[in-house]
Amino acid sequence: MMIEIPGVLDAAGIARLRTVIDAGDWVDGNATSGPQAALAKRNDQLAEDGPAHRDGGAMVLDALGRSPLFLAAALPARIFPPLFNRYAGGQGFGTHVDNAIRMKRGTDFRIRSDLSATLFLADPDSYDGGALVVEGTFGAQAVKLPAGHMILYPASSLHHVEPVTRGVRVASFLWLQSMVRDGEARRHLFELDQAVQTLAGERGQGDRTVIQLTGLYHNLLRRWADV
Repeated sequence: MMIEIPGVLDAAGIARLRTVIDAGDWVDGNATSGPQAALAKRNDQLAEDGPAHRDGGAMVLDALGRSPLFLAAALPARIFPPLFNRYAGGQGFGTHVDNAIRMKRGTDFRIRSDLSATLFLADPDSYDGGALVVEGTFGAQAVKLPAGHMILYPASSLHHVEPVTRGVRVASFLWLQSMVRDGEARRHLFELDQAVQTLAGERGQGDRTVIQLTGLYHNLLRRWADV
């Protein structure tokens, strides 16, 4: 399941974040690649050992914590510290699959990557190419979102980034471990949550049917969650 999370950052938030990360040190993106990804990856990445990465990542995590749609769709248990990349001058990232386990170098922090996410940080009209293409059951979907919007998709998916032939594509990307490991169960919970929110908006939180469906949601979450 691919889910667009609009408005993770507004224009002011994007400007603040870009001021921080654009002034940071950028290195070859293969500094964090596994053997397979290194064959396909051509981009630059914000150095992980600098204050720009730390401060920028904190800004992204803070924004995600304020997004009810992200929290409902991902049901995050642990989030890998956000990373930042940029593509220009024909750079791209060939077809690959993300590692099942992500480890933060020099620490004992590790997660199972259930979901991958890309937060777009550049106006799509400012660059050509650069679409994220995710392969799924119903074919390949190309994603190129407005700045401040995020796409959430299964980390198990084959995906690639098309070469950027004009301008610069800047994004934050991250992986997360969900409280609900099974993707189908997570999808059912998300759809139920969205239906309950719609019904509550029409009838009010005190409506008996809304209360019953909210109870069903939490009982299913209790059954499926691994925390």
